[in-house]
Amino acid sequence: MRYIRYAFLAAIAIVLITLALANRDFVTLNLLPSELAGLVGIGYSVTLPLFVVIFGAIVGGLLIGFFWEWMRESKHRAAARDNKLAKDRLAREVSKLKTDKAKSEGDEVLALLEN
Repeated sequence: MRYIRYAFLAAIAIVLITLALANRDFVTLNLLPSELAGLVGIGYSVTLPLFVVIFGAIVGGLLIGFFWEWMRESKHRAAARDNKLAKDRLAREVSKLKTDKAKSEGDEVLALLEN
């Protein structure tokens, strides 16, 4: 299984390197369209190789997706936390009831064994 993983990672690396080599031309990214930038007075632009823009968009999309899923699953994490607290509370209650029952019967050996 380890060799399959290495082969898969090598294939991905070859594809990414090929993509980077094929898209080495520089592109200019503008914060705003030129007409709006002239109107507002903010005209920020940066020139980067195209593969950096592509990889940056992929990484940005992954981060947005991870954050979105983390927020969406918060209700499930909260329910799991509540269930764990309820389970712990019930386990303590059962342990206390077993101890009380053994003490009320007067058998201290059973009370010790039940714990």
